[in-house]
Formats: sequence, C-alpha cells, structure tokens
Amino acid sequence: MSISSQEICILPNKNNLALLQTNGMPGNLYNNCSNLPATPTRLERLLRERELRKYSKCLNDCEAELPSSTQDCFSPDLETSTCWFNDEELLETVSASRSLNDDGERLDFRTSKQRLLVVANRLPVSAVRHGEDSWQLEMSVGGLVTALLGVKEFDTRWIGWAGVNVPDEIGQKALAKALDEKLMQRCIPVFLDEEVVHQYYNGYCNNILWPLFHYIGLPQEDRLATTRSFQSQFDAYKKANQLFADVVNEHYEEGDVVWCHDYHLMFLPKCLKERNSKMKVGWFLHTPFPSSEIHRMLPSRLELLRSVLAADLVGFHTYDYARHFVSACTRILGLEGTPEGVEDQGKLTRIAAFPVGIDSERFIKALELPEVQDHMKVLKQRFAGRKVMLGVDRLDMIKGIPQKILAFEKFLEENPNWCNKVVLLQIAVPTRTDVPEYQKLTSQVHEIVGRINGRFGSLTAVPIHHLDRSLDFHELCALYAVTDVALVTSLRDGMNLVSYEYVACQESKKGVLILSEFAGAAQSLGAGAILVNPWNVTEVASSIGYALNMPADEREKRHHHNFKHVISHTAQEWAATFVSELNVTIVEAQLRTRQIPPPLPIEVAVDRYSCLNNRLLILGFNATLTEPVDTLGRKDSQINEWEPKLRPDLREPLRKLCDDPKTTVLVLSGSARNVLDDNFSDYNLWLAAENGMFLRVTTGDWMTTMPENLSMEWVDSVKNVFEYFTDRTPRSQFEVRETSLIWNYKYSDVEFGRLQARDLLQHLWTGPISNASLDVVQGRRSVEGAAIDRILGEIVHNKGMKEPIDYVLCIGHFLTKDEDIYTFFEPELPSEVPASVRPQVPTQVRTSIVGSRAALLMKQNSMSAVEQNKSYAIDGDTLHSMVTDRISLQEGSSVLDLQANDYFSCSVARKRSNSRYRLQSSDEVVTLLRELADHR
Repeated sequence: MSISSQEICILPNKNNLALLQTNGMPGNLYNNCSNLPATPTRLERLLRERELRKYSKCLNDCEAELPSSTQDCFSPDLETSTCWFNDEELLETVSASRSLNDDGERLDFRTSKQRLLVVANRLPVSAVRHGEDSWQLEMSVGGLVTALLGVKEFDTRWIGWAGVNVPDEIGQKALAKALDEKLMQRCIPVFLDEEVVHQYYNGYCNNILWPLFHYIGLPQEDRLATTRSFQSQFDAYKKANQLFADVVNEHYEEGDVVWCHDYHLMFLPKCLKERNSKMKVGWFLHTPFPSSEIHRMLPSRLELLRSVLAADLVGFHTYDYARHFVSACTRILGLEGTPEGVEDQGKLTRIAAFPVGIDSERFIKALELPEVQDHMKVLKQRFAGRKVMLGVDRLDMIKGIPQKILAFEKFLEENPNWCNKVVLLQIAVPTRTDVPEYQKLTSQVHEIVGRINGRFGSLTAVPIHHLDRSLDFHELCALYAVTDVALVTSLRDGMNLVSYEYVACQESKKGVLILSEFAGAAQSLGAGAILVNPWNVTEVASSIGYALNMPADEREKRHHHNFKHVISHTAQEWAATFVSELNVTIVEAQLRTRQIPPPLPIEVAVDRYSCLNNRLLILGFNATLTEPVDTLGRKDSQINEWEPKLRPDLREPLRKLCDDPKTTVLVLSGSARNVLDDNFSDYNLWLAAENGMFLRVTTGDWMTTMPENLSMEWVDSVKNVFEYFTDRTPRSQFEVRETSLIWNYKYSDVEFGRLQARDLLQHLWTGPISNASLDVVQGRRSVEGAAIDRILGEIVHNKGMKEPIDYVLCIGHFLTKDEDIYTFFEPELPSEVPASVRPQVPTQVRTSIVGSRAALLMKQNSMSAVEQNKSYAIDGDTLHSMVTDRISLQEGSSVLDLQANDYFSCSVARKRSNSRYRLQSSDEVVTLLRELADHR
C-alpha cells in the first residue's frame, strides 16, 4: 500500500509485538547512500570555490595589462540621460569564472570561462528609435542593473526586453545590429508585441504579482477592465516567458549557466527545462516572497510554484522569503520541505538565501573624483550649520515616503528647537506616472511636504527639500557623503540597496542609518542600523531624535559594523556565490541521478513475458491500479483516497491476465479486506490485505498470516487517543482495521498536523502503551520480505505448481522503507548477510540453482518441502524472526528459477527507489498491462 507521510499506524508484528509507525518529514535521501563513492561535502565544495575566486581575483589584480577586449564590454560613447550612472562606468561583464567538468572538479580558470546568461525582463539598456534603422541606447535604471554593475566574474550575456515595441523586421534587425556593434554582443533583445506587453507586463506582472508579493493583495476583477482578466493576463505571461525561452535556447551553448531573474520570469525555468533537462538553470527573486496564506490567493498559484521548482537553484534575498516559498510548496503543492529545499519525487530543488550587495568599490572611489568633491563642497556650503537627513526612493507605494515625512513632522512638533537645525532631502524618482494610484501618491506627498514647509519653514529656509527626479551618479555620491542621517522607511522591500550605497559613502562622516524592519537589508545591516516600524510614526520620530543626538563613538561602532558588511558582501560576491552554489547543486543532482532507476523497457518486459511459462505479477494497489489522487488537499481528493477504486481502463487487461493459466496475479495493499473485495472479487487473482496480514485467492476464504497468540488488548486505549486527536485536528481521520489502527493527518494543516502527531506519540508513550511490549519504528512498511516469502509459498502450494516461477514483474508505489519487496527477488542478493542468520538448507530439498548463492538462499526460504521451525527476513538493518506455517510442496521442485533478465521491479511515480526501473504514473501501468494482456 502506498501510504502518506502524514500517518501514524499501530499494528502487531510477527513477534507478538505491536509496531508504532509514523512518517515524519524525510531528509535528504541521497545523503546516506552507502554505495556512493566518497565525495566532497557541499560545504567543502563551496569553500574551495570561494578560495579559487579569491585566488583568481588576486591574480587579476596583479596583471600588468589586460587585453583590450576585457576593458569594456560596452562602448564608451553609449549615451545616458535619466540614470545615476555615467557613461564611463557602465556594466562590465567579462568573466573570470571557471566551468565544472563531469566529475564536479574545476577546470583551470586560465584556460576556460563559464558563460553566464542573465535573463531579466529588461536589458540593462533601453532603446529609443530615431528613424527607420537608427537607435539610441540608454542605460536602464533598476535594482538588478545596480546589483550587477561591475561584476566581472563571468563571461556574461544579457537577455531581455529592450523596453520598446518593434513590430517591423527592419527595426528589429537594426536594433540587434546596434546592440552588437556598441555592446559587443553582450545584450540580446527579446521582441514582444504591444498586446503581449500590455497583458504580460502592465497586466499580470505589475497588476497582480507585484502587489501580491508586497502584501498589497489582488485587485478586484472590475478593476481589470483595461487588461482583460486574470486568465488572459496569465496566458500572455506564459506566452512572454516562452518567447524569452526561445531566445535563450537560440543562444545557449553547452555548459552555460542560465540565471533567470524576478517575478516577471517565474514560468521560464519550466520552459527551459522542457527543452533541455540538462541545462543549468537558476532563478532569483528580487522582491519579497509573501506568506503562503497570501500566495494561495493567486489563481495561478500551482503552475507558478511548479514552474519555479523546475529550476536547479532558487534564490531569495533573505531566509524569511526562502522559508515562505518552502511553506507555500508544502501547503499548496503538498510537497516535502527539507533543510536543503523542496523535494518532489526524488527531484530536489535547492532553496537558499543570497543577500545581494553593491559594487562598493565603485562608490568609495567615486568620492575621490573632482566632480564629486565639487558637489560635496556646494552641499556643505548650502546646508552649513544644519544636520542633513536623506531619503532616496522610487516614488512608489511600498517605499513609505508619506510615513517618512509624517514621522519627520512628528519629530519637529516634539522638538521645536530642531526646526532650523535639520533639513530632510527627499529624492523621489518618478515611476509608472500613467497609473492613477501613483498619480494619487504623488499628489499626496506634495500636499504633505507643502503643509510641513508652510508650518515649520521660513522665508530663508524650509525643513524639507523634495525632488521628483533622479540624480546622476556623482551628485548622488556627494549627497550620500554629506548626509548625517539616512532614512529608509520601506513598507515592504525586497532588499533596498540605497542603504548599502549610503554606508559605502560614509567612511569619513560615519552617519547613522535608520532602516525599516520590513526591508530585506534589515537582516544584513540591522546590527549597525536603527531598526524601525515605518507604520509607527511615533517610533520613527523618536529614532530620528536618537540618531541626531547619537554620540560619536556609537556612530563609529555602528558604521564600522555596516561598512565591513557592505565591502565584503558585494554584488560580485553575490553573483559568484549564486553561480558557484548552482554548479555545486548540479554536481549533487548528478550524484542523485545515478540512483534514479531508468524507465522500464516495456518492449523487453513484454518480450520476456511472452517467452516464459510460469509468470508472477505482483501489483500494488494505491497509486498503481487506482485513479490518480489529487495530492493538493482538496476535499474531493480526500474522499477519493478514503475509497480507492480500480481504474476502469484496467479492468479488461487485468481480467485477461488473471484468466491466463500461465500467469499468477497478486495484488498487495495496506487497505482493509473489504476494500480489496469490492474492487477485485470478480477477478481470478490473489489478494494480500493489511500489509500481508491477510491472504486469499478470490475463489477462496481469507486466511491470516499472523500468530494466533497475538495480544490486541492495547487497541481500545489507543483507539480512544486517536479519537481525541481526530476531533481536535481538522480534516484528519482514523481507521480501525482488524490488525491495526491508523491515524491519517495528510489533509490537515501541515504544521499543525505534525505538532498534533508529536503530541499524540508523546501521549501514547506516557499512557496507553507505556507498559506494553511495543516497538517504535520511524517510517511505514507495507509488506515485509518475510510476508512475501509466506505468501509465495501459499500460492505455490494452492496451485500445485510443478514448474518453478521463471518470470516476476513487481510494480508498486511504495515508500522507501517498503521497498524490501523489490530486493526480495533479486538474483544478486547482497552477500554481506551474516552467515549466522542465514536459514539452514534442508538436506532433503533439491533445487535447480540459478544465480548467486544468495539467490539460492531466497529460493530455499520460499520452499517448504519439510517443516521448518524458523526463518528470517532481512528488513533494512533489523532482523525480524517469525514462525512459519507448514506448507507442503512436491519434493524435488523449486519455487523460483529466475534469471536476472527475467525479473522486473518497477516503482510508480517515484524517482527515488530501490527498484530496477520506474514508471512515471499509473497511466504507464495501464499501457504496460495492456501490452502484457495482448502477448499472452
């Protein structure tokens, strides 16, 4: 039986003991593979990567001269206008990275470079058309451009939308040519038509995803009139992501790392992996990822989560965001979260936090430039005798600009002596000026600023200087350098690099940073900054007063802590760390892939089946012969799982197989007897119910395989405990079977269910089973090898077999601890089974020996020509003894005469398995059984 991980089962074992069984959250299954060669740990690999990067940087710094092609990746005559960066400090993307070989070892960085394809919604440049075939290129403003500015670790190519609609082929070719000529093929455009941009970018990205990820919520349908509906926007979103994927595939070279960025491209990892499953794909989110309770409101929540999970590595700015993502996958998709990430059928997607940084050296060196010094001199003269407070934000709803200004007003009200001694400079960069909500925000900010200046200002001075525009890079650095207090009051922010830039420019003045606790940077700079809740105006006002009056020694200590972090956690280090982690993740995935069974060769299995005369088919029931069950926690799927039904399209092929005199069919399940009777009473086959405790051929009566003297006195007391926790755990259930009790909390809230399970176990141990002879086993066993041994002997005895079984096909969806059934029939049984526990071979039994000595052991373990007192079944590392029944069999015969190529063990919908082969789903089981039925 395939049983969920959210289940506690109590049942007796063959030693007159009761087994208390529970499935907890699995860890990394591949970490303890004893048959894997010794390999470096993840930490060892990452530390080696870090040292190699330092060594490479040191050598690069010592190079006397570099080839001219490595000096600038962009043309120096590239025009810039509305940007903080000048044309001499554009993005350089020459890589010094190395690629991994097949064994996960680094190649010499001097002879190889790893290409990095950075895929983002926008290119680091915007294009303005002048005429039919002429384009002007301008640097774009954005967090990603700021973060990657100056990264020189990789041979980087940028893929993205140029920010302009180019419907004609002539214009597209002209733009591509302009990018090639001026940017040395470093920027590759993606062309989107106007309708797709409207629905994808203005609609789904900005109208749905962005508000949701910033806890603003979803708009009402009637507010989507200009962008149609949720579904039409999502269709455009998928179409746009596919267009990005097409461009990536066109320029992809083997060994490239593809780094997808932000919520605009959540569907891209899936598109890329569907085309090339070996592609190295990482995805990074630059915004917050909301709580699962927020994310579950999204109509397309399932598709987006699964699409992101197609990536090999998923990165976030902070641990909180990563934790929210894992929680969403657990609660919404029903997947298992591990300390390493999210696991789905053996495929592990690594989830980790990578706090982004800035090119701190660029800001530090800029302070020495003459033009910056000139700006600083002017600012010092302009605000002489006054403390300078600074805010630099996009004019956005999440930046908390009104809250910041209101807090400053509160401070002036409470401290009137500061009215002529402090000034707030607020730089508000306009954004989305055509959106009514942003127009309303702009008016609101202007109104508050005007009121405060009118209230606290004079003819010669005002307390707030507000600018609705951006500053160039030199002006910005000068402003950072002369500021005494920086005020960042984001209501919700992915990271906020303004705080980093301010710290980088404060080595001389050592100003104070007031930082919102809702900004991602608070987790990195929180120790040196003053953390505030921007919604609490009184708290922010008090923090302003504390910062302005802070002693010099405390300012220096706080600044030293933050400055050390900013100069060590740079954008270059961020990018290098992410790609290194991605490379290591790929190596580990390759190691895990070696443990994934290959697909079942159906033609070979069918061919061997048709050639042999005494065939045994062992079939699991749940998730193998049943209809697929929705694992997402829906009520209808819960009902369906309680009452599993045989797939209608399996009835005919199963009947043909059961009627074949050369074939014996056995259905194994943990389900109760009545469930199997309801589904299979009309077929001529064998049924094993309740984990092998009961057995019957459908033409006969049920028989039990457990000892008659088993004590079940514990059942009533345990049943009372199960009832208690079922009443207090919504959507849980318990089931009373003849030999076991099961409490299932699969459909309960994940975290609450686990807490309840922990309390239930504790209550059982301190109460009903405290003095009972019980074993606690972590995990869930369906059928022990010993049970198969007894079942097999009973089948041979009942059918009066004169020829040994020469073909076995075993198919099921079993958990890892259930899979001893797969190894039971292996001709090459592990030879390290201690001789002291091997069953003795009766001298009067003759066998036809095939395979290894271990195979002979299993054959003899299945025979009962004479009465044996004891036999043993190896289950993992535990040795269980059992009393066997006397089963007569004609002397001189053998139960098994099985060649290695006539045994097919196959897991269903499980990539991690001990079986020889795998089938993707129960649909492939249908295909296989139909083929077998047609080749009888």
